[in-house]
Amino acid sequence: MTVDIETLWQDRSQIEALQSQRLVELLHTIIPRNRFWTSKFEAAGVDVASIRSRADLSMLPLTTKQEIVDSQSAQPPYGSNLTFPSTRYRRLHQTSGTTGRPVRWMDTKESWDWFMECWRQIYTLAGLQSWDRLFFPFSFGPFIGFWAAFEGAGRFGNFCIAGGGMSTSVRLQAMIENEASVVCCTPTYAMRMAEVAAQEGIDLKETSVRMLIVAGEPGGAIPATRARIEDAWEARVIDHWGMTEIGSLGIESEDRTGGLYLLDTECIAEILNPETLEPVVPGEVGELVITNLGRVGSPLIRYRTRDLVKASTAEDPSGRKLTWLDGGILGRSDDMVFVRGNNVFPSSIEAVVREIIEVAEFRIELRTVRAMQELCVAIEPIVDAVADVEQLKSKVQSALRQRLGFVIDVRAVSPGELPRFELKSRRIVRLDD
Repeated sequence: MTVDIETLWQDRSQIEALQSQRLVELLHTIIPRNRFWTSKFEAAGVDVASIRSRADLSMLPLTTKQEIVDSQSAQPPYGSNLTFPSTRYRRLHQTSGTTGRPVRWMDTKESWDWFMECWRQIYTLAGLQSWDRLFFPFSFGPFIGFWAAFEGAGRFGNFCIAGGGMSTSVRLQAMIENEASVVCCTPTYAMRMAEVAAQEGIDLKETSVRMLIVAGEPGGAIPATRARIEDAWEARVIDHWGMTEIGSLGIESEDRTGGLYLLDTECIAEILNPETLEPVVPGEVGELVITNLGRVGSPLIRYRTRDLVKASTAEDPSGRKLTWLDGGILGRSDDMVFVRGNNVFPSSIEAVVREIIEVAEFRIELRTVRAMQELCVAIEPIVDAVADVEQLKSKVQSALRQRLGFVIDVRAVSPGELPRFELKSRRIVRLDD
């Protein structure tokens, strides 16, 4: 992109003009080459020639993950959402599978270059400096997020340290020895590293780390989880959002906290009522629907992310005209559980439990009893709190009741019993599956 991106961020009319131009170009490229979109639009009776700007986007049908899964099942292994011959593609990644069957995603060189442009903007907003050294404490499997973050930092001109194939203890030593100043990981793993550091007598506050960019889970947007990480590391937490299917498109900034900027130059965002599928009133909570504009090899158009968000209506103090999501990702419409007449989001439970420092880790357990769904929160106390575990259970239960308005069962497990996760944590388990 030749235009200065930071200048463009200050002009909403130019952003929207660029969105319209890129949308029309995208449709012109993929129709009729891409069988998935050609068939979908024909079935919906849509003539893409009638789409002349972003204002016409609602004429196109919404897209769900299940459609992608069905396409890949019917035409294995990659499905029909491919704009070019298979020889044009250079990379393959897949989703983590935490919400069902993993989805595979292929990228051409051009689509991957677009992904790297997204990361250039992400690192710019996060305040990455040329002298920063980035540490990536995870194994390099098929999950796209950290591959993109690693290569994006390299293209940004930074020194990158891979932490694959190491124990947490060895990773801590590598991070310290190489004087890493930025760590990219999940919120859960940031807390796991802090836990192991404390066990080994390592004071993270004395390291060179000044920033943690966290993603893959809602923890970075939950104040109690963020505070726990920042207190342990004495470093700034920057929340990031993206999806394997759509790319890396959301980031907190160094000068604005408590939410996410969307990269509006690279996507068109809609916020819809998940029931009526109509746009919500500005400032109301709705489901984030994304059209990415640069992943031409395998694009997504009006994709229902299932993530619940609220766009800010306030003036941005920085002068940026990018969409700002207050509170980041507030929850997922498909994560909500119905218990005793109450709707509960796992992120609401985490927001309470993480405020209680005597709890090292937790898990949400669901089971069906007499055709009714029951919920229990399993807590793992820190070693120093084991002697007063009954008191701790009461403290957690009381806090949950006060915040959520109804009683939730709480049980305690032994220290070290609950699993720790490198990538996305699986904190919701169904015990009757």
